[in-house]
Amino acid sequence: MKKTILFAALAGLAFLNNSCRKIEVDGTTTTTTPGVTENTILSGRISTDKTLKAANVYTLRGIVYITDGATLTIEPGTKIVGEKNTRGALIITRGCKLIASGTSDKPIVFTSDQATAQRGDWAGIVLLGRARTNSSYNGTPGLGEAEGGINNGNGDGLYGGTDDADNSGILKYVRIEYAGYAYLPDKELNGLSMYALGSGTTISYVEVSYANDDSFENFGGTVNMDHIIAYKGLDDELDTDNGFSGKVQFAICQRDSSVADVSGSNGWESDNDPNGIAVIIPSGQTAVQPQTKATYSNITMIGPRAATTNIGNSLFRNGAQIRRNSAISIFNSVMMGWPTGLLIDASTGTPTDANITGTPAIPNQGINLFFQNNIIAGCATPLKYTASSTAPTGWTATDLTNWFNTAAYNNSILTNSSDVKLTDAFNASGSPDYTPQTGSPLLTGASFAQAKVASGFTSVSYRGAVGPGDTWWKGWTKF
Repeated sequence: MKKTILFAALAGLAFLNNSCRKIEVDGTTTTTTPGVTENTILSGRISTDKTLKAANVYTLRGIVYITDGATLTIEPGTKIVGEKNTRGALIITRGCKLIASGTSDKPIVFTSDQATAQRGDWAGIVLLGRARTNSSYNGTPGLGEAEGGINNGNGDGLYGGTDDADNSGILKYVRIEYAGYAYLPDKELNGLSMYALGSGTTISYVEVSYANDDSFENFGGTVNMDHIIAYKGLDDELDTDNGFSGKVQFAICQRDSSVADVSGSNGWESDNDPNGIAVIIPSGQTAVQPQTKATYSNITMIGPRAATTNIGNSLFRNGAQIRRNSAISIFNSVMMGWPTGLLIDASTGTPTDANITGTPAIPNQGINLFFQNNIIAGCATPLKYTASSTAPTGWTATDLTNWFNTAAYNNSILTNSSDVKLTDAFNASGSPDYTPQTGSPLLTGASFAQAKVASGFTSVSYRGAVGPGDTWWKGWTKF
């Protein structure tokens, strides 16, 4: 969980003396000479509708804001590069839309402008919506300030509202490569940062690779996501904060065994709010809601260790760390090759395990956290519980084990990652294969009977992100 500060964002100001190109200070564009395809520089605030054409390569110079209700439309097959020297970034402000709808054979690619690209070459994509969040800004509940120093005097970095069906556009068949910027410790820009996005927004078939912080991070909102890939990021793969309650299905997440963040890297890292108390209130006060309670199904969460004897970077932590009063639920998934599999961390704020037991003594606390039909494999410590030192519930590691092993929940622990029997999940040469082989325990065991996954999810018989014969993760992606 990160805190935010107000910071005057740097808007890239550019000039080029070129007879074939014109550049404007605010929302710059270029013209092209007939028969010649040129880079197009984007900078400053773009306040009118704009379409990016596949024939051009576009450069994000500094922080680029889409403002005043404008829509940025990107044609299939278009390439957009973030300029390293100016930390290029794309910010879609509240009330605006990004329509980046590629196809499987013509994906839209956001990447570095460097010939030899590295993580952090540019700052990433930030989508700011008007759905609910439990953030607070300048004393206003339900309003938040995005991280990474992108806010300015115009309020272009603010997010949140009351419209859970808000629509910030479409990202479909999109790759986001080498993005992320550590503005300050715990105040970073991610590969894809999503703030208070409503359910009207489409996030489908999106790959974030080599992010310099989290791959996907949701701060509040209700957006649903499907068929997403987080590949070799630095910090966490799926990070949730400030009341995110969307539904996520079919996600492949894979780590580089040598690359982890100084803060400790996880697969899932889920918080309700920085202090873990936002949804819990004394009698008579106004509740600050919503609570973080996203639901995940069919996730393949691959850690750094192909075998339990492998160590890799010592900063790797957990397949899933659920903490600070979060109530996310995970179904029909596999996490493999992590030092620790599932950590229920109750050490900060309202004890997280109260979301499992529905502790009656805590106001507004219901049973919202579920973990069912999952496999933990190849983790030296499959299960771990950290109790609260200030408000202990009496729960212990034994209670966590008993809950996990409830027969009706159909969870299991396998000693080795190889017991999952994926074709070549830990391939390091850029050609991984996540297909379950004959005899894999992932081929069966999925269930969508529980209320949290009974609607809004595609019912399949297999667990994990890839079923027999699936090719959804091939062709448009790059590993």
